Amino acid sequence: MSAAPAEPLLRVEDLHTHFRARGGVVKAVNGISFDLAPGASLGIVGESGSGKSVTSLSIMGLIEPPGQIVAGRVMFRGRDIAGLDERQIRAIRGRHICLVFQDPMTALNPVYTVGTQVIEALRAHQALSAQAALERTVSLLRMVGIPSPERRVHEYPHRMSGGMRQRVMLAMALANEPELLILDEPTTALDVTIQAQILDLVRDLRQRVNTAVLLITHDIGVVQELCEQVVVMYGGRIMETGSVTQVTDEPKHPYTRALLASMPSRVRRGQRLNTIGGAVPNPLHMPPGCPFRPRCPQAHDACATDPGPRDPGDGRMVACWLYEARR
Repeated sequence: MSAAPAEPLLRVEDLHTHFRARGGVVKAVNGISFDLAPGASLGIVGESGSGKSVTSLSIMGLIEPPGQIVAGRVMFRGRDIAGLDERQIRAIRGRHICLVFQDPMTALNPVYTVGTQVIEALRAHQALSAQAALERTVSLLRMVGIPSPERRVHEYPHRMSGGMRQRVMLAMALANEPELLILDEPTTALDVTIQAQILDLVRDLRQRVNTAVLLITHDIGVVQELCEQVVVMYGGRIMETGSVTQVTDEPKHPYTRALLASMPSRVRRGQRLNTIGGAVPNPLHMPPGCPFRPRCPQAHDACATDPGPRDPGDGRMVACWLYEARR
């Protein structure tokens, strides 16, 4: 008898996160669902404004007015954490789920040393003496590849490079060995060499700590490097989801195809890069049906109604009427 599938570490069910504005309501996240298994890695990819970062903030309980989770559930280890109050979510945030923000210079406090900030993350969730916390902090800085950690622990963020600051953020996030690490555009502000080092570091830390990783990025190439599963978002919705191999080798949704076609590659060296025509719709006035319809070269009349997720025949899910016959 085969074993029953393991319960997902994280399950997002029909999540809706809205922001009230003068002109109406922005449906930043509009009914998305996905699972992340313990120790696994999943990437959420899409253009700016697709709802990726709002998804991560919703999971962390960091949505502030005028934003609000209006429907759906965020199940972490079988518990719905979307409705927890601030005191309850703080016991989970930083201990069981950690978020590494895009810009470490703004995420780190410039008036405190990096060691003080990592120690604060440790002592918020563990009963450690000052000396034990300092020793643990030095060990964490060494683990993420910061040279001379005994000296660097007393330095301020502005004295470090962007890559070193990002390593400090990873050390802080991993201080309490969380089950889930959320990375929001962790390599965007870094040069290519440092990007590769950070990705190698995350891969190595995953193996050491067995932390599940949720990667938020606009770069599908980074997802290919780091993740096993991928969710493609546009206009607050999921366009396609499946294994990285499925989605990148044989994309089904026209938006996924357009994203991949716009990536530089050795095959098209010297050729003009493809672009996605048109612009992302005004979030206050999203088109009915498929949000990609105004820019889609394969759009037809049925696209004015919501296609809903469907299996094109290989186990993945695609929100597109092109696969109506295989629903």
